[in-house]
Amino acid sequence: MTPPTVDALAATVPDGALLALPPDNSLPSVALARALVRRGARGLRLLGVPVSGFATDLLIGAGCVAEVETSAVSLGEAGFAPRFTAALKAGAITVRDATCPAIHTMLQAAEKGVPFMPLRGLIGSDILANRPDWVVIDNPLAPGGDPIVLLPAKQPDIAAIHGAMADEEGNVWVGRRRELATLAHASRRVLATVERLVPGNMLEDERLAPGCISATYIEAVAVAARGAWPVALLDEYGFDAAHVAEYARLAKTEAGFREYCERHVLDPVAQAAA
Repeated sequence: MTPPTVDALAATVPDGALLALPPDNSLPSVALARALVRRGARGLRLLGVPVSGFATDLLIGAGCVAEVETSAVSLGEAGFAPRFTAALKAGAITVRDATCPAIHTMLQAAEKGVPFMPLRGLIGSDILANRPDWVVIDNPLAPGGDPIVLLPAKQPDIAAIHGAMADEEGNVWVGRRRELATLAHASRRVLATVERLVPGNMLEDERLAPGCISATYIEAVAVAARGAWPVALLDEYGFDAAHVAEYARLAKTEAGFREYCERHVLDPVAQAAA
């Protein structure tokens, strides 16, 4: 069976979906983000797992995003995410502040099929005043005076990840980024792009199986060479700091962002050759 294209995957993402994206150091599918821009997606609610980076800023700049829930949005050494900053100042998006442990805890609750999980480290922080959905109670297993925060389970509609390879069974290899397994287990659907397809079943290989997400959790896989670019992919290729710096420079203005998209997003042939 011929695998779907990245644009075919993007066509299955409905407007308004809660879309989870790993951070730039943990295998986001930038290829799928570009395809969503080409599709003209609208009203997406993005979840940074647990922080947001290049793909999030790209989607915001293209007008695809209504809401972002994350603990940070950054381009790393290239500085602030310019389209996120502009949209926030303009009131064009809603931002739901979170913390890294909180986002992982909410996903773990969904993974385990429970309605909430407790987390202690939020006590005393200002973030609780802005998250009415996070509830502080007394620890029911303590004598009293021991507050704990209950966080609701978070189940993304779709997780977009990029792996090094997928096999004939649909298993996707993500190497040492095992936090993606929790994301896959918690999400209703997982759409994966990969560098290449390989024969056989990686779950039968003792060396490869620990780095795999089982096909049980993967809805569809598309081949997208350099699909994480310009961010890094494990030991396959490194972070393209020069390209991200160029993006940060251009995306300071709407005109510059449009120029970037015309060169690197709207023309998939040119992007593939980058």
